[in-house]
Amino acid sequence: MKYNKIRKMDISNGPGIRISIFFQGCSFHCENCFNQETWDFLGGHDFGEEQINEIIKLAEPDYISGLSILGGEPMHPKNILGTTELVKKFRKNYPKKSIWAWSGFLYEDYLKDKEVLKYLDVIVDGQFKNDLRNPNLKWRGSSNQRVIDVKKSLKEGKVVLYCD
Repeated sequence: MKYNKIRKMDISNGPGIRISIFFQGCSFHCENCFNQETWDFLGGHDFGEEQINEIIKLAEPDYISGLSILGGEPMHPKNILGTTELVKKFRKNYPKKSIWAWSGFLYEDYLKDKEVLKYLDVIVDGQFKNDLRNPNLKWRGSSNQRVIDVKKSLKEGKVVLYCD
């Protein structure tokens, strides 16, 4: 598994100051994707225990609100095990810090039964659609994408949108 970059202080991908990781590899190839350099599964850098430990260490200060996981596609079958390992360890170390993720996969179609959801607070689902692009939307690029409160959705057995 590979990652493209780790941002040590990100203020644009979730609330507050966050650590963000952009995983490498995506098969969706959305038109006008903001992150086309992450599409190639063979690009980027190797991801493993060393990077997980780095993220855990970077998140230590109180001013870090949480972790954001983007791509590429962190929920792709080639990436989801590493994503799950990261969020498990992050949640264990920081039970009160939030974990957000972005995925082109839809919650109901692919994500709802994945172990990774047990550790997430919010997931933004759906592929970016250039014809539905709206730069005024918070946390997403196109109006078809949803910002989902994962904890409430799992509890209620249906998608519950995140309200901030």
